[in-house]
Amino acid sequence: MKSEKGFSLIEVLISLALIGIIAVAFLSSLATASNVTLTTDVNETAKNLAEMQMEYIKGQGYASSYTPASIPSDYANYVATINAESLQNSNIQRITVTIQHQGKTVMQLEGYKVK
Repeated sequence: MKSEKGFSLIEVLISLALIGIIAVAFLSSLATASNVTLTTDVNETAKNLAEMQMEYIKGQGYASSYTPASIPSDYANYVATINAESLQNSNIQRITVTIQHQGKTVMQLEGYKVK
């Protein structure tokens, strides 16, 4: 029997264990990459929405408060709030746009508006 060639049971089990370890590491990295991609997408969308809101406010007349521009229906999970604060010189306002995604604040953008 010693003259027969082939793999022993131990060799096969060791190679299967190595393949399993490599597969777990690969799948774990895929899950991490997927989470990073989702987070990046949410942050980039929030940034774009905040900039859109800021440009909308800057295009309006000077007021003590502002209503946010409507958010496209593709982004129904996002909510924009706008805070306008007059500075010492009443001709300047600090505008803060806050974007929330599913109830969590994702982005705050601050800008200034002059009368």
